[in-house]
Amino acid sequence: MNTHGVIDVGGKQYIVKKGDTITVEKQHAKEGETVTFPLHLLFSEEGEAIELGAPHLEKTASGEVLEHFKGDKIRIAKFKSKVRSRVVRGFRAELTKIKIMSL
Repeated sequence: MNTHGVIDVGGKQYIVKKGDTITVEKQHAKEGETVTFPLHLLFSEEGEAIELGAPHLEKTASGEVLEHFKGDKIRIAKFKSKVRSRVVRGFRAELTKIKIMSL
């Protein structure tokens, strides 16, 4: 029975299972450290066992920080017609890769 869970990281929710690797916004933990996340929902693939929290369960999910890195560059362009105004800026988000160890 594979158990999936819904965790909350940085204001976003992710559906994960044990052994998954997810990319989230930068976490303030060093590489190799273990971090915990609140669980909102636990369910099995077959749909027979469901645990729903209000707003979250007493159980937590834990994961290991694999690496910190920068994401792809996002290009932001502003243009105003008839004024010869053009501005181009870029942005690279700082991200963290986490491996889920337990639910």
